[in-house]
Amino acid sequence: MSLAPSATLAMSQKSAELRAEGIDVINMSVGEPDFNTPEFIKAGAKRAIDENYSRYTPVAGYLSLRKAICGKLNRENGLDFTPDQIVVGNGAKQELHNALMATVDPGEEVIIPTPAWVSYVELVKLAGGIPVFVEAGVGQDFKITPAQLESAITPRTKMLMLNSPSNPSGSVYTYSELEALARVIEKHEGVLVLADDIYEHINYCGEVHSIAEFGFLRDRVIIVNGVSKAYAMTGWRIGYLAAPLPIAKAVTKLQGQTTSGASSIAQKAAEAAYEGSQECVETMRKAFERRRDLIVELAKEIPGWVCNVPQGAFYLFPEVSAYIGKKAGDREIKSSGDYVMYLLEEAHVAAVDGAAFCAPGYLRLSYACSEEQIREAMKRIREASLKLTD
Repeated sequence: MSLAPSATLAMSQKSAELRAEGIDVINMSVGEPDFNTPEFIKAGAKRAIDENYSRYTPVAGYLSLRKAICGKLNRENGLDFTPDQIVVGNGAKQELHNALMATVDPGEEVIIPTPAWVSYVELVKLAGGIPVFVEAGVGQDFKITPAQLESAITPRTKMLMLNSPSNPSGSVYTYSELEALARVIEKHEGVLVLADDIYEHINYCGEVHSIAEFGFLRDRVIIVNGVSKAYAMTGWRIGYLAAPLPIAKAVTKLQGQTTSGASSIAQKAAEAAYEGSQECVETMRKAFERRRDLIVELAKEIPGWVCNVPQGAFYLFPEVSAYIGKKAGDREIKSSGDYVMYLLEEAHVAAVDGAAFCAPGYLRLSYACSEEQIREAMKRIREASLKLTD
């Protein structure tokens, strides 16, 4: 099987190589909060070490953590799950993979609204599924319509993958928009929804809803979430899946034959995150909102960029096709990928080509960095872009 490498990781690696050469590169390619893990969460991990949580864990995760996740889902989302419906894994990415492997048979179709996170397509292919793309550009705030979803469903459709808030666009589906999509799915018996809710806490619209909230779809929605983004715990590698019991059992069986249980210490850190004060989550969210406001304002100063106002996550996803066909000396920009490489080499700012997110003509910038870096990066991008002429 031929798999594409992760474009975000590749660009981050390229940035690191240039930095090693002494070049001052501002890396806006990777979706990683620049905050440190909160102290009370680190204390939970240290306590776990002292209490000798150093042995194999249950495949699905410690019962205490799964109970804490159930409490979070009830408290924050109004959803009732039991611990045996929760599977804890090595990051949300593993649980997305597990969910697809446990439910999608070879040749079945998985609907992916685009732009979409770089790994969705490859994960579907790994499961033997066929990706079916539904395009939603900046003109519709990167959100698909019920009519688009209906037209994409065929007798072979097995699943809709839905990410709100979205990576890479930052778009957030409203309650009514989610309900309209849910009503389409309701009409097609056997079609599942894989809800990637990893950015739920990083939102700027007051509240974020999950498609799992609609009771008529309750037994057809798989939720994937984790601690990486909300608690600045990317390196701890803890994600979870909440699903109907038969799916949770299948995922547990699959995980038992691959990675087994996730890190004991990281699980105890995640437990501390869910059971402790959530003040840190709001503090980081407010910082991201300030950065969102700043980068959106600065993006207006770059000729040719067309942007939405992201309502969640920490990405800006401008449409940059106005630069395709422009030149700087003998160098011609023939694609958004060329423009991204030009910005890296000329402005020393690392972004990711929108083609990696199934959206050529766009680029993604992560503003999970300091306001000083955002100002400097956007200044460099503007100056480098102005050098491009017809």
